[in-house]
Amino acid sequence: MRTYVFPGQGSQRKGMGGALFDEFEDLTRAADSILGYSVKTLCLEDPQGLLNQTEYTQPALYVVNALSYYRKLRETGQVPDFVAGHSLGEFNALLAAECFDFETGLRLVKKRGELMAQASGGGMAAVLNASEKEIRTVLEQNGLTSVDLANYNTPSQIVISGLVEDIRAAQPHFQTGNHLFVALNTSGAFHSRYMEPARAEFEEFLAGIPFSELRIPVISNVTGRPYENDLVKENLAKQIVSSVRWTDTVEHLLGYEGMEFEEIGHGDVLTKLVKKIRREIPNPVRHSAPAAAKPRPAVAAKPRQSAAELVRRWNDAYPVGTLVKSTTGDYGSLRTATEATVLFGHRPAVYMNGYRGYFDLTEIEPIN
Repeated sequence: MRTYVFPGQGSQRKGMGGALFDEFEDLTRAADSILGYSVKTLCLEDPQGLLNQTEYTQPALYVVNALSYYRKLRETGQVPDFVAGHSLGEFNALLAAECFDFETGLRLVKKRGELMAQASGGGMAAVLNASEKEIRTVLEQNGLTSVDLANYNTPSQIVISGLVEDIRAAQPHFQTGNHLFVALNTSGAFHSRYMEPARAEFEEFLAGIPFSELRIPVISNVTGRPYENDLVKENLAKQIVSSVRWTDTVEHLLGYEGMEFEEIGHGDVLTKLVKKIRREIPNPVRHSAPAAAKPRPAVAAKPRQSAAELVRRWNDAYPVGTLVKSTTGDYGSLRTATEATVLFGHRPAVYMNGYRGYFDLTEIEPIN
């Protein structure tokens, strides 16, 4: 079994993305239109020094992660058994599961980045070589219960989050013995109670966005377990104030026999974390694959050439305006509004008049 994992904030570097922007020119142009600036220039040159600012970092990483995934599909035609992402990366996991399209996901991430960038007065720090229990004990004994545990990156690498003065007050208590304290360069107390205003506004924003059922199981940051379709929006809003349970996520996935991980995007931050978790949790609880992880319809795993062939044959046989019906649901009579095309590098699809979204060519048939 294989899981694709997508990195989040902190993995950004000038030069990331490389040739991806030219390889996927249409998506890059779509991103520029949504963002109002050149994402290629931001990632490759960063002339104004904006790449490390949250409202720019998050869209840039989302685009690079997404294009990296599409290249992977184009090259291999392989759809993973599971997907997961660290904080911002979870939006790419949901994109890979086709919960929403590229443009919708980018609009979500743009809004999220703007809201999180508005946070001020907060700070974060990584505490190394200390367990969750040890960290909580130190905080409680020193009257620092206003500090939250934000990221469970590994069993011995946990990020704390809170008001700047409280993070500074915690520092000397985690510089004793084998413990290490590393202050992080963040503008706010991300993944803590102090992000509640951002969570509430993002929840309102999410309410008006249509989501589709997940085609691949996605492991949630909030729970460390597979998403339920009806809780995606709720968990995406909660994620802003909740801990990133990366250790639980990886431990859960390691419970599936023969699980392998592949990081999709820039860098190897998550690859290193997964290796560390493997060492620190050598015997994860074993379990069988849930119903959501059963093989998807064959079309999802077909290589790009097969999708292109389906599209070519459809366009040769059926003109725009062909009357069709869905084989997967009762949508009534539908009429194609466009020629068929290959979406996401692997999916043969066509758009319909009066319907927002696409239909897979394998899920429709012409009405004679």
